[in-house]
Amino acid sequence: MSESVEQTTQTLIDFVAMYGLQVLAAIIILIVGFWLAGFAKRKSHKLLMKSPNADEMLAGFISAIIKYVVMAVTFLAVLNKFGVETTSLIAVLGAAGLAIGLALQGTLSNVAAGVMLLFLRPFKVGHFVEVGGQSGVIKGVSLFTTEMATGDNVQIIMPNSQVWGSAIKNFSAHDTRRVDLVMGISYEDDMDQAMATIEALAKADDRIKQDPAPVLAIGELADSSVNITVRLWVNASDYWGVRWDITKKVKETFDEKGISIPYPQQVVHHVKEG
Repeated sequence: MSESVEQTTQTLIDFVAMYGLQVLAAIIILIVGFWLAGFAKRKSHKLLMKSPNADEMLAGFISAIIKYVVMAVTFLAVLNKFGVETTSLIAVLGAAGLAIGLALQGTLSNVAAGVMLLFLRPFKVGHFVEVGGQSGVIKGVSLFTTEMATGDNVQIIMPNSQVWGSAIKNFSAHDTRRVDLVMGISYEDDMDQAMATIEALAKADDRIKQDPAPVLAIGELADSSVNITVRLWVNASDYWGVRWDITKKVKETFDEKGISIPYPQQVVHHVKEG
């Protein structure tokens, strides 16, 4: 029994003597490698954001790639420490990657679409967009998905391939937007007076730009109203505020001036037979 214990002890001592330093070195490499990966990600992100054309999504993507590259080099260094032939391992991983890629074509299409979104940048973080039948504020783009938040702060996560394969309507791409309104008045009312009233309200609001100047025109002679088309240019951030305020002020001013906004109505003629 004592001889068996001595043999086991000796075997452990020989194992530690043979592989102890390699295990210790591998642990040190892992610790340093993981620290370097995190440091490289933070540093590269910080440097990229200093660029005048910096973009949060692109900086996050590139810094993440740098982190994964450092981690991959770290794992190869650890395997090499144990005598594993990394060259043959890379070849095996390449073949396996090809097989996995064929099996995961949909996933890889999301990665490809994510790369296109990050480099071509049809939108940025914070932009309000409409894409794939969904609309919301862009929160971020990863390799596989695009995250948005709706106006009532509901999270939407869409596959990148669906985003890239759809028409993207970006409401925040330009500094200015046009507010389009249609104001209906009665056929008995004075059209020129109504248009002058709306124009005065547009000039009195500092948020409405005078260059390009507001456009007012008779857009349609509808069934029950004369429709005035109103087009106003504003800063993108003022779009909804101006739209709501002008609509309210037009109604209040029309009431004061006796200009009516008719309800939809139809005139029915009853013909009596015989």
